[in-house]
Amino acid sequence: MIRDQLVDAVEDALTTLGVDPVPANLVVERPARREHGDWSTNAALVSAKSAGRNPRELGQELADYLLANRPPHVEALDIAGPGFVNFTLAPTWLHEVLHEVIEQGEAGYARLGLGNGATINVEFVSANPTGPIHAGGGRWGAYGDSLARIFERCGYAPHKEFYINDRGTQARVFGQSLSARKNGEAPPENGYVGAYIEEWATEMPADADPVAWGVDRSLTDAREVLHSMNVEFDTWSSEKALAGSGAMDDAFGKLQASGHVFESEGATWLRTTDFGDDQDRVLIRSDGEPTYFLPDIAYHLDKFSRGEHIIDVLGADHHGYVPRMRAALLALGVPAQNYEAIIGQNVKLVREGQEVKMSKRAGTLVEIRDLIDEVGPDVARFAYLLQSIDSPQTIDLSLLTAQAAENPVFYVQYANARIHSIAREAAERGIERRPAAEVDFGVLVEDRELALLRELSTLPEMLELACAERAPHKITNWVRELAAAFHGFYRDCPILRTDVPNDVQQARLWLAEGSRIGLAVGLDLLGVSAPERM
Repeated sequence: MIRDQLVDAVEDALTTLGVDPVPANLVVERPARREHGDWSTNAALVSAKSAGRNPRELGQELADYLLANRPPHVEALDIAGPGFVNFTLAPTWLHEVLHEVIEQGEAGYARLGLGNGATINVEFVSANPTGPIHAGGGRWGAYGDSLARIFERCGYAPHKEFYINDRGTQARVFGQSLSARKNGEAPPENGYVGAYIEEWATEMPADADPVAWGVDRSLTDAREVLHSMNVEFDTWSSEKALAGSGAMDDAFGKLQASGHVFESEGATWLRTTDFGDDQDRVLIRSDGEPTYFLPDIAYHLDKFSRGEHIIDVLGADHHGYVPRMRAALLALGVPAQNYEAIIGQNVKLVREGQEVKMSKRAGTLVEIRDLIDEVGPDVARFAYLLQSIDSPQTIDLSLLTAQAAENPVFYVQYANARIHSIAREAAERGIERRPAAEVDFGVLVEDRELALLRELSTLPEMLELACAERAPHKITNWVRELAAAFHGFYRDCPILRTDVPNDVQQARLWLAEGSRIGLAVGLDLLGVSAPERM
């Protein structure tokens, strides 16, 4: 990559100029403003103090040296501000990017080795099995699955997991609600109501265990609807099965051995305040029943068998959960860096200006299935991934339904379909794309061509950033920018028109193919399809 070449050149230049050691925090990055060049480095700023020199003067020395010993593609250098060195490159570096994209293809371009095969367990969605997953839960599904795809592309080995809370009070009340409806009775106080309870109760066999049958029915529904959104899990982990396996007893024994368990007021506690929690937590109540905390600790220990690093993707109401779980794992000797929690913010659905409430118990439930039926799985999933998971999101159902053909995913998918239409039209005209090695990409010098190449070149960096920040929405933004750049190129740079010179036509055909590769990679990371026709 050009960035690596520039970093090497800058480090060599600093060494020659007497800067020793070269600072570790030296960076070469794209400047925020295009007029500041193609790349910029802070090398003079971070080196000046230890070198005992003025940063701007050192920046000038650095620029002079690099102009005298030019790295590949460098056309000009200038000094900005207190000592930033800005590089302006010839278009040849972008032509090399296109060769790289074509040679590596969908399988190889922007495939990074950051993770070195390290395993990461990502738990997400994990809705209580007491009915269909509501549309808000779709955000967690889209986010967690895309995050895992990003990890895989960056060289990690992700394991996707769904935790089934099938042991507690809610599952029991859910079963009682189904049983009551089956018998033509009203659900118990604080029970579950709504159309799905009545519908499922009619499906339930008369001799079925309502809790077991209801949990299984909920999970079947969850698997089906999440699959329709292109969300899959490697493990569906049952709390009930975990408790029956002896894992809770094992976890409790390890906690006792840690020396942080104590008795008070007839209950058994974990002294989580030793590890930063704001209060100690009950493990076993005075009646001998474990709280939810103990099985959760056991489950997290179990998850480490499927990942050396575990990530919980949690709802907005789980802020207090994170410090207590982190404290429990620290008490058990788990390194702090091996546990991570991501707190997502809620989705608000509105229809015709009115908020649509999402409550299983109250019966005002908008299912993921409802949203998918209205706008399609690609639109739904793309919509969920438009914003950072830590920001509240409002989805206007009436707007999505009324303007489905104008939504962002259509704009991106249409760019992909356009590329395929170019290939089909070329084939109909008998125009063959010659091997890339025989084509001169140096003719790609128009502003639209270079803008498209520049956008294509940023995918590896954007992927690295999305991985580091756990931010799939950065990929969403990138595919939208690439699609916009392609549409501009398509409009202003004809490809198959008869007056286009053959060498330009061939280069533009390959530029379209490179764009297709980029879109295919980006859309796959988002779990969204790349249709050839629309």
